Amino acid sequence: MSSRSGGGATFLIAGVAAFMTALDNLVVTTALPTIQRQFRTSLEGLDWTVNSYTLTYAVCLLTAAVLGDRFGRRRVFVTGLLVFTAASATAASAGSVGMLIAARAVQGIGAALIFPLALTLVVTAVSPAKRGLAIAGFGGMSGLGIALGPWIGGLVVEYGDWQWVFWINVPIGLVLAPLAVRLLGLSRGPHDRLDVRGTLLVTAGLFGVVYGLIRSVQLGWLHPQVELSILAGFAVLVAFVWWEQRAAFPIIPPRLFRSRGFTLSNALALLVQGGMFGAVFLLTQFLQNALGHSPLRAGAMTLPWTMMPLLVAPLAGVFGDRIGPRRLLTAGALLQAAALAWFALVSAKDVAYGMLLPGMVVAGIGMGLFFALAARVTMDFVSTAEEGLASGVNNAMRQFGVVLGVAVLSAVFARTGSYGSPEPFVAGLHPALWVGTAIVLLGAVAAMLVPRPVHVTAGEHAEAAPLTPTVSG
Repeated sequence: MSSRSGGGATFLIAGVAAFMTALDNLVVTTALPTIQRQFRTSLEGLDWTVNSYTLTYAVCLLTAAVLGDRFGRRRVFVTGLLVFTAASATAASAGSVGMLIAARAVQGIGAALIFPLALTLVVTAVSPAKRGLAIAGFGGMSGLGIALGPWIGGLVVEYGDWQWVFWINVPIGLVLAPLAVRLLGLSRGPHDRLDVRGTLLVTAGLFGVVYGLIRSVQLGWLHPQVELSILAGFAVLVAFVWWEQRAAFPIIPPRLFRSRGFTLSNALALLVQGGMFGAVFLLTQFLQNALGHSPLRAGAMTLPWTMMPLLVAPLAGVFGDRIGPRRLLTAGALLQAAALAWFALVSAKDVAYGMLLPGMVVAGIGMGLFFALAARVTMDFVSTAEEGLASGVNNAMRQFGVVLGVAVLSAVFARTGSYGSPEPFVAGLHPALWVGTAIVLLGAVAAMLVPRPVHVTAGEHAEAAPLTPTVSG
């Protein structure tokens, strides 16, 4: 399956690339007021500056994992780095909001080519004894990128031009790409044939669902554009499931979801990521819109939350085998739910930062446990040959969870709240946070129900491919 390279070099290259792509989920949010003034764009234009990246990223994650298995993971990973770097330069030099949105969409495609393959490259480069720690560290770096996005964006906007939120990617990408070609191992998946029809169906279906969810934030759930997009997307996904049961080389072998562990671990990823980041989306705005802090100060105030995964994730990797990843994941989900409930109880237009701080620390601990172990648990229920696919599915579910969480919690917020002044903002924030708490608690239930992993080999399934090494660029 692979030609193993040094695990340390692979982890560094893949980890930095994952951090960079995760960072760009939210790094632009604090630059939006400046972008609005420069381009004199509408609110919809600002929304799509953020959402064009989220849309293509979420839709293409699974397809990227399939392409990596077929054409070689290193090759697709490096292609993603080059696409992401070029798109970042284009976004930084955009002369209109339309060009910026288009560049952000291409950035999302590049990020999707990078992220699932980065994790698979790390897993195949380290020994089984170090796998848990490597996945934990990788999860911590990617989660930190998402969490630090608003603060880093605020720092750039405070002391420089907004374009630098994109320019900073360019030298990183130009350094990583040649290092990846030189140092990463060669690996690919078990099948030489690409399921073109299945790839097109899953991409189109996910596009319809994710597009509808994104538009629901602005248009509302009952808008025809939202309803038709989501229904059409689900219809195409049903056709995808029908086709996968008949395809000779399916993208997602249907037997994978007959595994309770695989299904529940992915449900856990969707629910916890959705509930938590839907809440993060509103809480970062609460610090600015309701409490009146600047973007930079608001980002700095969340550092106790966002820095905890750096401390917790490595420890979770070390103790995961001793205590059991299922128990730690359950604890992580419960801690995050408790933190959201605390925020719902204490949030007010004049709340002191000291009242928010305990919730931020608890949420950070829970987030660190989740980032460290979520992907690892999914891979416990697939064979070595299917790790690339499992990584793509898990990351797609997590990103889909972010989109779904933001859409659902924003809709709940909009029913009783608004951005007009602190009072209505807090009025909408409270029910949204309670819904987020409930979603994360469902994730905790999924974690409790995940069975103990049993080592999976390809020979256990008649459909599974052999584990004989296959080398490709």
